[in-house]
Amino acid sequence: MKLSDFYYDLPEELIAQLPIEKRDESRLLVLDKDSGEISHRVFKNITEYITPNDCIVLNETKVIPARIYGHRQDKEEQIELLLLKDFGNNEWEVLVKPGKKCKIGSEVYFEADGKQVLKATVIDIFEDGNRKVKLEYTGILNEILDQIGAMPLPPYIHEKLKDKDRYQTVYAKTEGSSAAPTAGLHFTNELLEQLEKSGVKIAKVMLHVGLGTFRPVKEEIIENHKMHSEYYEINEEACKIINETKARGGRVFCVGTTSCRTVESAADENGHLEPKKGNTEIFIYPGYKFKVLDCLITNFHLPESTLVMLVSALATREHIMKAYEEAVRDRYRFFSFGDAMLIKYDK
Repeated sequence: MKLSDFYYDLPEELIAQLPIEKRDESRLLVLDKDSGEISHRVFKNITEYITPNDCIVLNETKVIPARIYGHRQDKEEQIELLLLKDFGNNEWEVLVKPGKKCKIGSEVYFEADGKQVLKATVIDIFEDGNRKVKLEYTGILNEILDQIGAMPLPPYIHEKLKDKDRYQTVYAKTEGSSAAPTAGLHFTNELLEQLEKSGVKIAKVMLHVGLGTFRPVKEEIIENHKMHSEYYEINEEACKIINETKARGGRVFCVGTTSCRTVESAADENGHLEPKKGNTEIFIYPGYKFKVLDCLITNFHLPESTLVMLVSALATREHIMKAYEEAVRDRYRFFSFGDAMLIKYDK
């Protein structure tokens, strides 16, 4: 398939710059994946579509304030680092701006209250221009990042976020993401409690979101695109909930493309799950046969992105493009802080 098959025209004013005041009052476009039928609701109505026979899958990853600003020893120019992936042993993959200033051996210093709290030394340069750095610090890295870091909001968001927690899900737990699993931003604790009280089981998985998910596809033939790897974990309890749901004929609702990619990466050919952890480069596009996921709760994604390709694999490209066109006409809010879509089917 061609990259241009996944293009749609989006007016810039529809890109949400700030989160809505109440998480669960965003709009919800409901798309029947088989018929293409569309209806318009409010997100808190999601409970009407999930039965006690079903389960939902949440990604518990937590965004770290991964954008940090420092300087070289000469202090001539500000250097920005975006922490992308933790390799262990205090070694990280980072995005550097300006990159030309950071060759192998370059050192970048970071300060808080006039004192140096962190040093990053470039130890390798990847093919795509990202760097591998070695971090040196005293204390706990996450506490230092809380002091000096900013939330890594996507480049299409130009407004400053007043409350950092609005770029976290209410169930975020395991720190390590460079971006939020944004479909989950619509859930409140009350909404999750309502689902649990009704008998819906909640499976919790973890995938640390890297920027590879959001990077533009440059290959005109999409099959030639290579995804960046992301670390995921799925434990015994989550596997049990999902396997039992499938066995009794219930539906698996994944909250976000990251939850989807986690369960699809971990499943065997028959859709059975066992506890697993590791890195995934799974690329889902039309033609893919889903092994676990039945329904998807998601946001509206960038034109020609791998995420538009993923939802097109579930509901067909024709249904997705039609739904996106209707969302544009109806002035839905798009991308990370935007409105939501439920892609469903009824057994």
